[in-house]
Amino acid sequence: MAYYSIEKRQRADGTTRYRCTVGVKQGGKYIYRESKTFGRHQLAKTWGANRVTQIETDGVPGSTDKSNNITVGDLLNKYINDPALGGKVGRTKGYVLNMLMDCDIAKIKLLDLQDHHIIEHCRDRAAAGAGPATVSQDLSYLSAVLSSAKPIYGIDYTRNPAKDARPSALSMGLIGKSQRRSRRPASEELELIFAALRERSASRYSTIPYEDILNFSILSCMRISEVCRIRWDDVDKEQRAVLVRDRKDPRKKVGNHMMVPLLGEAWEIVQRQPKNNELVFPYNSKSVGSGFSRVRDRLGIKDLRYHDMRREAASRLFEAGFSIEEVAQVTGHRNLNILWQVYTELYPKSLHEKFDALQKSKLNAE
Repeated sequence: MAYYSIEKRQRADGTTRYRCTVGVKQGGKYIYRESKTFGRHQLAKTWGANRVTQIETDGVPGSTDKSNNITVGDLLNKYINDPALGGKVGRTKGYVLNMLMDCDIAKIKLLDLQDHHIIEHCRDRAAAGAGPATVSQDLSYLSAVLSSAKPIYGIDYTRNPAKDARPSALSMGLIGKSQRRSRRPASEELELIFAALRERSASRYSTIPYEDILNFSILSCMRISEVCRIRWDDVDKEQRAVLVRDRKDPRKKVGNHMMVPLLGEAWEIVQRQPKNNELVFPYNSKSVGSGFSRVRDRLGIKDLRYHDMRREAASRLFEAGFSIEEVAQVTGHRNLNILWQVYTELYPKSLHEKFDALQKSKLNAE
């Protein structure tokens, strides 16, 4: 493990200098050390921190651990600890990369890695209960790491068995696409859930307004993590909208801000929240989700997730007659095809009602 230390030195002319030493120890002995002197403490600290990060990412300068000795796990470790790569991945990818570090495939030397090792990993994961979509995700993220070896880390390795083995893994049924989820809560289920959450919020031990948050989630089409990040400073009273920061987008991890209209009662729900915190809903999103899950399980409602409320919300807007472009302005989807295929599940009854309304309008016009 690399580290740095800073030593303050007084020169003969009275000026102060700061010497930063970066070193790596192994077995109690230095295997690498370098130092540099600066006129300001902050400069020395910045240089030291940057050199430590670089050494932990690229390895000890001049070490003999070259491409012929590096393992898949070594490459994974470089990627995970790289501020520009692993430091910017989302929660799911970060979890998968760290999980791969504990798998047998991480122990294989990079130059020895073959397609059959990938297939064996897929089989192991399937035997452990991972579904085809989950295993496919393993291969996608591992492929990204293997592709970084030469262009980013200068490792003499250009093969990508994780990519080459995909057709075989697909034909064997080891990987595949996730099943499109279509679950929406029935009106009776929502009534039961809201009643139970209302009772839960009324408890003197509860500080979370579960009913308001769930209702707001449905009306705003927001993810629970987005709901719990809304700041009062981002509420626009003139437009009755809110700026949602860093909305989830596979192409852009940060800076994906979007102004979202608060339709119907969503605006009233925000206005009645106490303004004793910089956040509108200053609660842990995981705690809100856990509270929902406990109520759902106690009621005996099967196969319903909090995220299904987002599908419910989008479907309600479509049923109300909003266009797909208008719905996307609320949900934040850039890909309209995904919005239509994944986040809508229109009930047949609503289509009958719309058809009957159109027929009635036509007759009245005649």
